[in-house]
Amino acid sequence: MSPKIVKTDAEWRSQLSDIEYQVLRLAGTERPWTGALLDEKRPGVFRCRACGAELFESQTKFDSHCGWPSFYDAMNSDAVTLLEDVSHGMVRTEVRCANCDSHLGHVFPDAPQTPTGNRFCINSVSLSFDAGDGPDAADGTDAEAKA
Repeated sequence: MSPKIVKTDAEWRSQLSDIEYQVLRLAGTERPWTGALLDEKRPGVFRCRACGAELFESQTKFDSHCGWPSFYDAMNSDAVTLLEDVSHGMVRTEVRCANCDSHLGHVFPDAPQTPTGNRFCINSVSLSFDAGDGPDAADGTDAEAKA
C-alpha cells in the first residue's frame, strides 16, 4: 500500500468541492437517495475520491435500500480503517480510507443476506468509480457484451 497521504486543511479545501470536503474531511453525510453512485451496477472499482485508493470492488456492492451505496466487504483488510464513532448519541463503526484518513461512511452488522453479514454504508461523494477495473473485467470483454 502506498504511504499515508497527509495534506493541510488548505490543500484539502483546494482539492475538494464543498460537499466533498464536508463529508470526507469533516465526517459529514450526504442526503440519502441523492448520490451519483447509488445505482452504479457496472463492473469496476470504487476508489476514495480524495486520494484514489482502491476501496471496494463492484461485485461486493448490493442494494440495501438504505439510500447510500452499500458493500459487504472492502477490497482488502488494509483498504479501510474502522473506528468507534460515538457522535449523535449512538455508537457506530466509522469507515475511513486507510490511505488518506478520509471519512467514507459507517459499517453495520445488519446484512445477513451477504457473505460477511456486514453493510458498509458509504457516501457516494466519498467515492469515485472506475468502470472496467477489477476481476469482472479481467477477461477483456465488455460488460455490456456479457449481459
